[in-house]
Amino acid sequence: VDCMVPASGLKKAGIQREGKRVYELANGTPVEMEYGYARVSFFGDETVTPVIFGPEGCEPILGAVALESTGIMVDPRSRKLHRLHAKPLK
Repeated sequence: VDCMVPASGLKKAGIQREGKRVYELANGTPVEMEYGYARVSFFGDETVTPVIFGPEGCEPILGAVALESTGIMVDPRSRKLHRLHAKPLK
């Protein structure tokens, strides 16, 4: 749901640690990780989104929160990004 980037990349980008949250790994194991906030841009829209300070060597994750905040959705069938005509308020 949230974005994740190796901690060294976030530090290099000047992202500050804001706190800790417990996240659940794919195998169900809970793990406490630090997070901050980053400004991201997609297709000309910008948003501020939570980003996890991940372990070194982890693959960066672009979270659904960041995508949906800019009106971008992932089509589950085609697995392609598409822009909503309007962001839903319900």
